[in-house]
Amino acid sequence: MDFALSAEQQQIRDMVSEFVDEEIVPVADEIDHEDEFPQDLVDEMADLGLMGMPFPEEYGGAGLDYHSYAIGLEEISRGSGGLGTVVAAHTSLAGNMLYEFGDDAQLEEFLTPLAAGDDVGAFALSEAGAGSDVPAMETTAEKDGDEYVINGGKLWISNGSVSDTVTVFAKTDPDAGNKGISSFIVRPEEDDGFIVENTEEKLGDKGCPTAELRFDDLRIPENRLLGAEGDGFVQALKTLNGGRITIAARSIGIARAAFEEARDYAGEREQFGQPIGEFQSIKHKLADMDTKIQAARMLMHKAADKKIRGENFIKDAAQAKLYASEISREVANEGIQIHGGYGYTKDFPAERFYRDAKLNEIYEGTSEVLRNTIGDQVLDN
Repeated sequence: MDFALSAEQQQIRDMVSEFVDEEIVPVADEIDHEDEFPQDLVDEMADLGLMGMPFPEEYGGAGLDYHSYAIGLEEISRGSGGLGTVVAAHTSLAGNMLYEFGDDAQLEEFLTPLAAGDDVGAFALSEAGAGSDVPAMETTAEKDGDEYVINGGKLWISNGSVSDTVTVFAKTDPDAGNKGISSFIVRPEEDDGFIVENTEEKLGDKGCPTAELRFDDLRIPENRLLGAEGDGFVQALKTLNGGRITIAARSIGIARAAFEEARDYAGEREQFGQPIGEFQSIKHKLADMDTKIQAARMLMHKAADKKIRGENFIKDAAQAKLYASEISREVANEGIQIHGGYGYTKDFPAERFYRDAKLNEIYEGTSEVLRNTIGDQVLDN
């Protein structure tokens, strides 16, 4: 097993890191304060190929492997947790749904502008009464001639209010449980009946709008169905499984930001005549923070490696996401503690890292659900 980055992966990391340091970090506090979608930064990331990293060049992507994609997303998230979510929801969820399950015409028409970053994507699965319990969804899609008519609503949809393409899940057979769920391509600007009801005021993840959507007799042509009727539930699970690797990357990026800020502060802040980093208690905190980050990154790349090889990576992705998300919060918490009273103020970014980190334990599989997933995989062996 080779733990060294390839020349291409090193180049990707250096390029994205430089972009983050020069363009994102200086405005990260402003993004957090204003909570506006940073279209200018998204456009710059598109120019650098960062909005379609894992997709083939023939569809407008950068043609990178999943290791490189995770490396890039880790760096973006180090600069801004909200931008990390923008890219992950756009690429791992919306884009990957199209890439994995779209036909040739759908790939050409809808994936290409997403991969190039000309369009922004969203993934509309969750509902108020159907978060972890996906089959409890109430959104329906009824066939009417050569169209589908969608009615219902979705909640907590990242990029939902700014998206150009949304993959929407709805029941085509309400009596068939999870086998009655299908997925569709929706174009908000083209399709009448797509309504943004609200955007959430969140603890963190600022800059990525999280929307409540409503579909009111929304009509779409039948060629917007992804795969076959009834495939939606399995499609969602497969897509979320890959997405968990990138939420691990987001978690690691935020943890790195919290660790590096705390490390630098510990070297500058003096008490009792010496930098606080010289005290054993602070030194031990920093040691534990760094160790957790390194372990989380290993789990993330193990899952990415299995995905690339075409092996079963359900347990690996769940473990990577579970561990990385929890240590992200732990590292951010210790970062506040090292800053002392300053860590509890907005004068330092330590508190922002904590707020951004918490989300990782909730979306794309809560820690509780992931433990069930891991346990099921362990018992099946």
